[in-house]
Amino acid sequence: MMDIRLVRIDDRLIHGQVATVWAKRLDIQRILVVSNAVTKDHLRKTLLQQAAPPGVKVNVITVAKMIEVYSHELFDGLRVIMLFTNPLEVAAVVEAGVPLSSVNIGAMGYAAGKKMISNTIAVDQQDIEAFRYLHTRGIELEIRKVITDNKQLLWDVLKKAKIQ
Repeated sequence: MMDIRLVRIDDRLIHGQVATVWAKRLDIQRILVVSNAVTKDHLRKTLLQQAAPPGVKVNVITVAKMIEVYSHELFDGLRVIMLFTNPLEVAAVVEAGVPLSSVNIGAMGYAAGKKMISNTIAVDQQDIEAFRYLHTRGIELEIRKVITDNKQLLWDVLKKAKIQ
């Protein structure tokens, strides 16, 4: 199985922090952007592949493809970061049997119908349900925008905002 070093929800996907700090500190070989929507956006896929740090390959794949390749022998020991744009797709991967122990939430931008729960994270009811599912599976949900930030547990933030 692949060596998943970080699972991160960040709707910006690959940006300065991921490309330079997280990837280097975690000594990864590949970034897997797991997003059904992004796989259909040729321009965004191309830009993400070009944003990769030197020596790190980027693949933009669907949720179904992530589930398919997770246990494939070609990926045995491959050190990866999995990037998602939303918790629903993370929940789908977990529900299909990909074992995750922790999910980092970096940024989830505001849109109509979402509520800001921190300065970088906005959620709607679907997001909350997906996070609840992940939480009940014993997966740590932690907020850190950058690697040097202290972990803040998402569940504590949701309790404080009276959203659970």
